[in-house]
Amino acid sequence: MSHQADAKRLFDSRGYTGATIHNQNPVHLLEKPVRDRIIESYYWKEQCFAVNEATLCDRAAALTFIGGTYGQQKPTPFLCLAMKLLQLMPERDIEVYGILEPLLGDWRKLRRRTRDGGYALTYVDQFVDDLLTKDRVCGTSLRKLPQRTVLEDLGVLEVRESALGEELEGLDDDEDEVVEVEVEVNGGEEEDMSTPERNGNGGVHSDSEG
Repeated sequence: MSHQADAKRLFDSRGYTGATIHNQNPVHLLEKPVRDRIIESYYWKEQCFAVNEATLCDRAAALTFIGGTYGQQKPTPFLCLAMKLLQLMPERDIEVYGILEPLLGDWRKLRRRTRDGGYALTYVDQFVDDLLTKDRVCGTSLRKLPQRTVLEDLGVLEVRESALGEELEGLDDDEDEVVEVEVEVNGGEEEDMSTPERNGNGGVHSDSEG
């Protein structure tokens, strides 16, 4: 019980003097019910004690699935490590767009723990897109990111070129070619219909011939 009380005091806003995000204790980016469940979890007590940035990376590399809470609101190791990372507050600022956007072209598979305790298949690019666009991921609310277009206008970010840009241009070119071919074919058919049918003697068939 004392360990749990000490952990909760550590995440209390009163008297907190460390680095802040949005003028608050970084751990408070996670909702209080989620924080409480994490602190009470076995993984947090056994695997997140005395963890630093280097050993946290080792823990993260050993994960076999992602997710938020499952079953009776039990937090996944993924969520526990996310809170530990917030507690550690790495010195290097995390540039969200610059780090995550390159992964939008990563199609590796991810196993996600669902709320009912089962598993579902997802992909890295889908998970990253959720992180960038959704308000709630892995059972917890996310702070709304500044719009990318605003950061581009401020000169903070360069305009992002879609990885599908060349393929989309190729599709447009193919569609143009198809349209041209259809026009040529339709034009040829109209010409054939307007040309009188000739008989073997070079004459023209007529319905009035006897």
